[in-house]
Amino acid sequence: MARMPILQWPDAGLSTRCTPVGDEDLTGLIADMFETMYAAPGRGLAAPQVGVLKRLFVMEATWKEGLATPLVMINPEILSFGDLQEPGDEGCLSIPGVVTPVLRPTTVVLRWQAADRHWQQEAFDGFAARCIQHEYDHLDGLVTFDRLTPQARAKAEATYARQLESET
Repeated sequence: MARMPILQWPDAGLSTRCTPVGDEDLTGLIADMFETMYAAPGRGLAAPQVGVLKRLFVMEATWKEGLATPLVMINPEILSFGDLQEPGDEGCLSIPGVVTPVLRPTTVVLRWQAADRHWQQEAFDGFAARCIQHEYDHLDGLVTFDRLTPQARAKAEATYARQLESET
């Protein structure tokens, strides 16, 4: 396993809609993505964030609470969203140092292929639902900034620019 560099916004790969995963062997990529996610430390990581423009993400929404629930989601499809939406603070490994409130449905039904390529379907709620939607956005070339009002986006981008300036 090896840690992979995480692309940072505004890298063009983060704005690109990903293509479906075919029959390629993903064993090494999945292991590397989990290692990268845990080291970051994040709760989810989408393939385009590490420069792989394929419809794949890994997540473990509960690992920071000591619960092991790792998920590999290949070619995910959102089947439905719940009616209730709530704002929640979201950070992104590709936009370090910026946390923004994003309005999202509180539940989601997802269909995906697991690492063994068997199809799964499940309803998720709470933080897991938010994490899934966030990572799914990456597969469609969206980042949290794209979910904000123009005014909120301008403020978040300014915060990010200041973060980058302070690092140099």
